Amino acid sequence: MNQAVVLKIFEFVILVFALSLHEAAHAWMASRLGDPTARMLGRLTLNPAKHVDPFGTILVPLAMLFLFPGFLIGWAKPTPVTTRNFKNLRRDDILTTLAGPVSNMLAALVATLLLILLARFSVAGAISVRYLANNMVPVLSSPVAPIAIFLYFSVWLNVLLAIFNLIPLPPLDGSHVLRHFLPYNALRVYDRIGIIGLLILLFYPGPLMAVFSPFLAFVNSILLNFAI
Repeated sequence: MNQAVVLKIFEFVILVFALSLHEAAHAWMASRLGDPTARMLGRLTLNPAKHVDPFGTILVPLAMLFLFPGFLIGWAKPTPVTTRNFKNLRRDDILTTLAGPVSNMLAALVATLLLILLARFSVAGAISVRYLANNMVPVLSSPVAPIAIFLYFSVWLNVLLAIFNLIPLPPLDGSHVLRHFLPYNALRVYDRIGIIGLLILLFYPGPLMAVFSPFLAFVNSILLNFAI
């Protein structure tokens, strides 16, 4: 199979599981804080079938991969939350909201640590990690290369998903946090402006990449220190 196609499949699979982790984390935190809604609906699982949104999880990412390469994002079905079940509505809703991005950052951290171990204990792994940290793709003929690529893609996709969701534009997670601090009369205007802003961001992701790129560069510098 063409190497470019294999890489796109890697990216798509990782994105689907990153989205599933994100939504499962929302469900887990809500359940811990007293709201069983998502758990009762079967959303407290990493099974992608429970979280897939046909448009946001399948069509949009595939279109980006094959028609607009260089930027990949998507979304899953929102996790249902019944806030009246929370004891402290503002605190518990914010914690449930932040659980999604935090889970993606933790996944990225785990993948980074595994890349470091791969680089330290395998010569082929060090070569593959060095290629990836320098924005190059190692040759897939090496048995270690696919593992390194999968882990590296897991890092950047989970980080990108976390940063994207923390942007305070409806209906992203960041907006759920910010709306707790806005006056009631401002919420309707905020929701309208937010949707427009989100659409602009999807077509012109420059501001998002301005935050993401330095973060990835920092991760790359760490990996290069170990891939020697």
